[in-house]
Amino acid sequence: MAKKKSGRKKLGRWVKGVKTVSTFPPEGTFTKDAKSIARIMASKRVSPKGLGSGIRMIQYFINRGGKRLSKARERELERAKQILQDKLKRQQKARSQAARK
Repeated sequence: MAKKKSGRKKLGRWVKGVKTVSTFPPEGTFTKDAKSIARIMASKRVSPKGLGSGIRMIQYFINRGGKRLSKARERELERAKQILQDKLKRQQKARSQAARK
């Protein structure tokens, strides 16, 4: 009896093929502690479009690391992402309060 092949092709990881011309964080940024990563990613030089851009870069790095990323490193990156998300929420709240005045 012959094996039936499924009609689905095995796709590669999508992050592998992504090419970008945007700004790049300095070498070794993602090996630091969460506060340092958040500070670097929040800078206008690395994320000229704002905090959302920094958050997306961290998430991209987590996705790119996949299973090779240690649990400790992933936790640290998630903490950095959370720091930036909290900062973004504070900024948005301040903007909305200023708009009401």
